Amino acid sequence: MKLEPLYKMMLQSRSWIIFVIVNMAVALAGCATNEPVPVPAPSTFDRSWSAAVSAAQAEGVRITSEDRGSGIIRGLRNEQEVTINLRSQADGSVRIEISARGPKGSDPGLGSRISRAYDQRMGR
Repeated sequence: MKLEPLYKMMLQSRSWIIFVIVNMAVALAGCATNEPVPVPAPSTFDRSWSAAVSAAQAEGVRITSEDRGSGIIRGLRNEQEVTINLRSQADGSVRIEISARGPKGSDPGLGSRISRAYDQRMGR
């Protein structure tokens, strides 16, 4: 009958081991996280380019050519030629120049309106 205390001790040990294993599993499961993978934002130049094209089109300019490599967008609105130059600066910003040329009496405010539309699209 001396086996009975030994048996009780084994049952208690087994219960204790199971208790420890379950608690460790719960603790480790709580450590797992699913962090979102960062998605790179579009570059400043790409964002500026899209805003410039969109601004020109919103003012009725039909884009005739786009050359991202040289940073030049050309288009027409009635008889006015529109040229938009984008240049990346050393500090990472983008410089934009908008010109609208046409015959005398054509829309003199077109360049300014494109500039305001661009600024609006850039959140300025």
